[in-house]
Amino acid sequence: MTIKKPVKCGTLESNDIFIMLTPSENGIEIELESVVEKQFGNHIRKVIEDKLKEMGITSILVKAQDKGALDYTIRARVEGAVKRGC
Repeated sequence: MTIKKPVKCGTLESNDIFIMLTPSENGIEIELESVVEKQFGNHIRKVIEDKLKEMGITSILVKAQDKGALDYTIRARVEGAVKRGC
């Protein structure tokens, strides 16, 4: 699967995550801003990367602004953005 255009999904509300995907040729790159980055930043990046790989995305730039989203919300926002962009 390939992302053809920049897409957004999610909100900046509490307990949500705003995901922006941009086509890239440099593998999976994740830029994360999070209110819980020190505690969970690596885990959030892994959840995003695992979902992208599960959907067959191998090259993408992800900009994520997290406001304390749980794993299932992160996966849903990534999936929604991918489906919008394909």
